[in-house]
Amino acid sequence: MVKNKKILIVDDETDMIIFVSTVVETIGYKPIAAHDGSDAIKKAKKSTPDLIILDIMIPKIEDGIRIYFHFKSNIKLSGIPIIILSAIAEKTFIHLIRRLGAQEGRQISLPNAYMEKPPDAVELSRLIKNTLLWFKR
Repeated sequence: MVKNKKILIVDDETDMIIFVSTVVETIGYKPIAAHDGSDAIKKAKKSTPDLIILDIMIPKIEDGIRIYFHFKSNIKLSGIPIIILSAIAEKTFIHLIRRLGAQEGRQISLPNAYMEKPPDAVELSRLIKNTLLWFKR
């Protein structure tokens, strides 16, 4: 495990940011918090995180689906693995991302991992470690 890996956590709920940041720090990584889509995009471009943990139900830039679409469409950010952490069911998210892709005239890859809220700390830790291991950058 490389201790200086950065993980961008995007969620509008302060309690969830604190929870996920604690999990991230506990397993030896550096959390970077963003509370909305605009902040997330700015911080991702500035810090180029090794992983993004993204909620879907967040304010600004319409919603997390658009932010996900932006990350996957941006040349600099598209290679960063993304874990979706959301109260929305995975099946619903997949439907929404495919619909948005069809509207935009292109396909967007699915997230590297998906976890529904509320997250379990041990399971989230495992998911983060496995995703980072799989996507060595």
